Amino acid sequence: MIKNNDISTNSKFMIEEGFYILRFENNSSKTICQSHDIDSTYIQFHFCLKGNVDFLFNKDSYSFKVPEGNSILLYNPIRSLPIKLNLIKNSWVISVIISIKKFHSLFTMDAEQIHFLSPQNIKKKYYDNYIISPSMSIILSQIFNLNIHESMRALYLKGKVYEILSLYFNKSEEMDVEKCPFLVDEENVRKIRLAKEIILTKMSEPPTLSELSEEIGLNIKKLKEGFKEIYGDTVYGYLLDHKMEEARRMLSSKSYNVNEVGLKVGYSTSSHFIAAFKKKYGTTPKKYLMSLN
Repeated sequence: MIKNNDISTNSKFMIEEGFYILRFENNSSKTICQSHDIDSTYIQFHFCLKGNVDFLFNKDSYSFKVPEGNSILLYNPIRSLPIKLNLIKNSWVISVIISIKKFHSLFTMDAEQIHFLSPQNIKKKYYDNYIISPSMSIILSQIFNLNIHESMRALYLKGKVYEILSLYFNKSEEMDVEKCPFLVDEENVRKIRLAKEIILTKMSEPPTLSELSEEIGLNIKKLKEGFKEIYGDTVYGYLLDHKMEEARRMLSSKSYNVNEVGLKVGYSTSSHFIAAFKKKYGTTPKKYLMSLN
């Protein structure tokens, strides 16, 4: 581990040859610059768990911001992409670095599912940005708050990274707007986005579908169909994911107890909250808190 000061660290965890994790942490009140040399044979996955980070390229002439809850994938077989980033105050980043040879071996049977691995694209540069899902967030949090004996660390991290990659590439294909007459209607799209904002704002006491339909001026059938098309889930399925992610974030902050978190995300009884959290993440809120210590 390389320590820059008491509140900023840059850590590297080897998993195996050509496969490792970087953990960048800035708990200070100022921006910290971090860098890491890397050649063109590697694919980079960067996940911003907290705060904001600016990635710098081409001798700092170009920057790309990755805010909290977002990720970026980088691959350029033509030229090296050394990592240089500005960690804004109170920011955390997990980076997964894997050689293209190792990466390709993971998907040999399903390479067609990942289009930049196809023979015609293998020599082309590739970039992608993606919102971190709640399921990925909890795994990334476990990686960041690593608490396991050094002898088992590589095996543990390997399993966690495989989970992350499987979830990352399990994204549903983007909707073809030309094939979806509903999404062509920009006014309907605006109303669906408004519906999302309303349920998130009123997370603890969300409106019924009828109330939501009336508030945005769209019938229930179009609301349900449109929400599923745009966000890939039902209205309340999406809301539940958001509530669980907010609960996980609050627990991770260690500023609230389990009962307080449950109430804040809209559960009148702790038992209902605990059951929902366990169903989503496979562990109870209390055990999740314990895993952070």
